[in-house]
Amino acid sequence: MATDSPGGERASASAGAPWRVIAKPTTESTNIDALDLARSGDPGRVWVVADRQEGGRARRGRSWTSESGNLYASALLIDPGLPRHLPELPFVAAVSAADAVAEATGGRLVPGIKWPNDLMIAGRKCAGILLETTRDPAGRTAVAVGIGVNCRHFPLATETPATSLLTEGHDVLPERLFEALRSAFATRVEEWASGLGFPAIRAAWLKRAVGIGGPIRVRLVDGEDTGIFEGIDEAGLLRLARPDGTHGKISAGDVFFPRPEKVSEE
Repeated sequence: MATDSPGGERASASAGAPWRVIAKPTTESTNIDALDLARSGDPGRVWVVADRQEGGRARRGRSWTSESGNLYASALLIDPGLPRHLPELPFVAAVSAADAVAEATGGRLVPGIKWPNDLMIAGRKCAGILLETTRDPAGRTAVAVGIGVNCRHFPLATETPATSLLTEGHDVLPERLFEALRSAFATRVEEWASGLGFPAIRAAWLKRAVGIGGPIRVRLVDGEDTGIFEGIDEAGLLRLARPDGTHGKISAGDVFFPRPEKVSEE
């Protein structure tokens, strides 16, 4: 089980254990596989990676294009931290994925991050991240961190325009990108330290953030909010300055920027 640190925080139940990899040619969803592993008692710190998904999911139950040639990978963490720190994990994942793309392209491409965890290139989405949770047999919290990167393919009819690394001039094999992601994620998870190191993760996220200081539209469960994106607070909440002069903080929603010109898939 998780252990207490001197400051009263908890370290991950599997902190320090080596990371394992389960590779599959095809699967319904790497997140589903990771959650199934947790329910079967897997200790975590394992990646599930697939060449293709037949039932990939995005936020709010939307489907995710899963053609062969892109990266589809999910990391499983068991009892990674106190519940109040779990909303920080999307930022850990986003910074890790941005690190990986930069590493795999030799530093020639450093994607930005749209709150909270979409990777962006010139206003177009090239990667998405989905976190899902369950309980393991011991009642501990298990988190599947699903990361999908458009290496070669991308969907055309999307609300947020999409692109791929190849379309942007970078021919990166998913296998190469995954190796970079494995390393980057392990490093950032240790840096996060179950929440103790979130200030460093937040600082890294802010360096890559797109849209700060500009107009955004945030789609919420029960409506929309608009205004100027002021950044994020110490917990990662989106800070919004509304046209009426009020200020707000948003914990969850879909962010949209002014739409760029269309791009054709090659």
